Amino acid sequence: MLLGSVKAVFGTRGWIKIHSETRPRDGIFDYPRWLIGTRDDWDDYLVAEWREQGTHLIAKLDGIDDRTGAEGLVGKRIAIAAAALPAPPAGSYYWRDLIGLRVVNRDGEQLGVVDRLVETGSSDVLCVRGARETLIPFVHGVYIERVDSVSGVITVDWPTDE
Repeated sequence: MLLGSVKAVFGTRGWIKIHSETRPRDGIFDYPRWLIGTRDDWDDYLVAEWREQGTHLIAKLDGIDDRTGAEGLVGKRIAIAAAALPAPPAGSYYWRDLIGLRVVNRDGEQLGVVDRLVETGSSDVLCVRGARETLIPFVHGVYIERVDSVSGVITVDWPTDE
């Protein structure tokens, strides 16, 4: 699960500036063990210290004690193993768990498959790829009737676009 990336080196003692994609942004530090790397090559690090430095988040990792070691991390992604995530509260879902689910309306008509989600100011939006792309606000009890992750189906109150 992607959490952010290493933006730059901070100082000479191995600290790094990070970009966090968590909400809130310091939520990245809820996970004390990070995987840092690229698509196919990840190394495991323990976050020893962290703090806000002006408008930036900075971190010190165990085993990275100088600028040279920190420079080797710049541009790499920060992730955690999916097993490190806590179970979401009832009625909440991780986006990664919704992607790939089939979407049907209450009449049983197939709308497509969740391709991605988009964060907006008011609600997240399902981007459903079918005969055409359909955008459905992820609002329980209004548009989202049921998420059945076991059968892989989201039932929605949404017409087919004909």
